[in-house]
Amino acid sequence: MTTTTAGIVFIASLVIALGLAYRPIGDHMYRVYTSTRHLAVERGVYRLIGVRPDAEQPWNVYARALLAFSAISILVVYGMQRLQDRLFLSLGLPPVTDHIAWNTAISFVTNTNWQAYSGESTMGHLVQMSALAVQNFVSAAVGMAVAVALVRGFARRRSDTIGNFWVDLVRGTLRVLLPIAVVGALVLVAGGVIQNFASPHVVNTLTGGTQAITGGPVASQEVIKELGTNGGGFYNANSAHPFENPTTWTNWLEIFLLLLIPFGLTRTFGRMVGQVRQGYAILAVMVTLALLSVVLINVFELSGHATVPQAVGAAMEGKEVRFGVADSATFAAATTLTSTGAVDSFHDSFTPLGGMMTMFTMMLGEVAPGGTGSGLYGMLVLAVITVFVAGLMVGRTPEYLGKKIGSREIKLASLYFLVTPVLVLVGTAAAMGNASGLAAMLNRGPHGFSEILYAFTSAANNNGSAFAGVTVNTPWYDVALGLCMAFGRFLPIVFVLALAGSLARQAPVPQSAGTLPTHRPQFVGMVVGVTVVLVALTFLPALALGPLAEGLS
Repeated sequence: MTTTTAGIVFIASLVIALGLAYRPIGDHMYRVYTSTRHLAVERGVYRLIGVRPDAEQPWNVYARALLAFSAISILVVYGMQRLQDRLFLSLGLPPVTDHIAWNTAISFVTNTNWQAYSGESTMGHLVQMSALAVQNFVSAAVGMAVAVALVRGFARRRSDTIGNFWVDLVRGTLRVLLPIAVVGALVLVAGGVIQNFASPHVVNTLTGGTQAITGGPVASQEVIKELGTNGGGFYNANSAHPFENPTTWTNWLEIFLLLLIPFGLTRTFGRMVGQVRQGYAILAVMVTLALLSVVLINVFELSGHATVPQAVGAAMEGKEVRFGVADSATFAAATTLTSTGAVDSFHDSFTPLGGMMTMFTMMLGEVAPGGTGSGLYGMLVLAVITVFVAGLMVGRTPEYLGKKIGSREIKLASLYFLVTPVLVLVGTAAAMGNASGLAAMLNRGPHGFSEILYAFTSAANNNGSAFAGVTVNTPWYDVALGLCMAFGRFLPIVFVLALAGSLARQAPVPQSAGTLPTHRPQFVGMVVGVTVVLVALTFLPALALGPLAEGLS
């Protein structure tokens, strides 16, 4: 079987599996977030934290609860890192330095999981599983909660509330993420992913030296890092490490896990608004953009459009031999489309145009299908912008799902869209314009610029993957990227929740002859066009200075 054929089979099997899982997972999440019954364990959690689960919240209270929970989470994760040497299962490792601890705490709480450190030589087992892996669960549940809150805004009529943040957080964690993660971890262990509490094993190498091989609770962290579109690896090599991702079929499973919930949430959306076909329309937009990205990255990597790949016959630099070019390219597309940040190859070694596509998919806002929850609410914001643009074209008041899109709604949608480009472009300019930023660059010219642009694109979009080639474990980069991750996560969330509150208060608008049908292929094409055009107009000059210049040289 040729490499191209094997790649097509790999992608086709993923599409079929996701198609089979779409309705079950989407319907399950619909029941989770609309049920009026609280499980016994959930009631215990509510009593412990002093929450009345049947008391719903207006958008501003929902937002304050979310921000308070995230702020406390940052302090806890930071504190555990700084006190690591006094904790159980520390493996004798010293406390994490202040700037890396700050960056890591922000990173995991914001579902970014950017890592400016080597996990196996920096974090003990307790910090890995009690600080970082726990945030893999709850940060993903936070994104799902925000998505559901926005959907309630569309579904409700004349309501001042959009749900209860604590209930949505607990249910997303206990009823959705945890059960799948338990089963997934067992499957990964069966596939060869390690799961233990062993201290490092010292082994003799072929050259007569010694090397410490670190074990740990890897499978339990690996499964939720993919399922929750987190991305933080137990090891520095991430999903390219054989302890995290041993075989081709575990590689396939990890891609399946990171796509499962973001695509499934479109079914949940359709069920909650009472129009399943609206969910199919949003799904069609996501699938169109995702397939375009997967195909283009595979084409660029398999064609090997660069001097060295053409000379040796394949673009294998930075890729695992056991996965090959096609499977690595598909993983790269999936991880940058979903704000996951996990890697089974090194994007810095991709061909110039292949590397550009990984950046471009993040610049789309990671909405195809995006992160757990963040992909859905990002796509719904783009749908709001699309119906507004369509309304301007025909001279009618724009409507979406029976709600008028007025000045308040479009201002909130516009602010949401503007946050990430501002952070990416200002951050990149700041790095290129100061000595600390430039000193960390190992490469110059277009590729060096691409590495900086990728770093800020990844941080602001809460992705977490890196181009490498730039030393980011410095105080300047740790602080700058940490700020980008925080603002890139929480400012859009506040705008989304404000939009949800505004929509929930509205009375339904009856359909008329001027209402744009938002479940047909025409609307799907319009949303795809608006998404691509907005990104192209915003980022094309920056891309022209980096990967495009390198690819055309």
